[in-house]
Amino acid sequence: MTSDQQEEPEKRMSRVVQRNLEALLKRRKEEEARKSRQDSWADAVTRFTGSMTFVYLHLLLFGTWIVWNSGLFGVWQFDPSYVVLAMFASVEAIFLSTFVLISQNRMNVEADKRAELDLQISLLAEHEISRLAAMIHAIAKKTGAELPDEEEIDEISSEVRPEHVMDEMEKYKRKMDGESGKI
Repeated sequence: MTSDQQEEPEKRMSRVVQRNLEALLKRRKEEEARKSRQDSWADAVTRFTGSMTFVYLHLLLFGTWIVWNSGLFGVWQFDPSYVVLAMFASVEAIFLSTFVLISQNRMNVEADKRAELDLQISLLAEHEISRLAAMIHAIAKKTGAELPDEEEIDEISSEVRPEHVMDEMEKYKRKMDGESGKI
């Protein structure tokens, strides 16, 4: 085998990985471009409020507010009981939590899409592996090769139905919930 032949599978894998990465990045850009102005704005606010710059700004703002209204420097106290500061912080918290929830909801939709894609790929891989196992078993029979346990081969070769797996998962969960006293 020449060095070119040895490198070929690596190059092919690199091309496949490259193609997949390009397709995923292209899809991500398309989804980003389809985002509404409100979603983009909510994401920008969420990004900023999740930064250390935001923390430093608040330390500076609240620290100045508290020191100014503490009466230590003999300046006019515009909020001596800090009621306005508390109101400002409360209103800000309401809006910030709303922005975070908007971004999280959109991210959950994206995560659900990725999970669905993962499931579809897994089901396709399972189907292909089952078919390959059946073909290898048939080849082994024709060539007279030693066959593994027939029952095991039948199990590997049989197609898994996702709805049956989900039904079994639900039964198992109900059983476990019943044993732990959950309703």
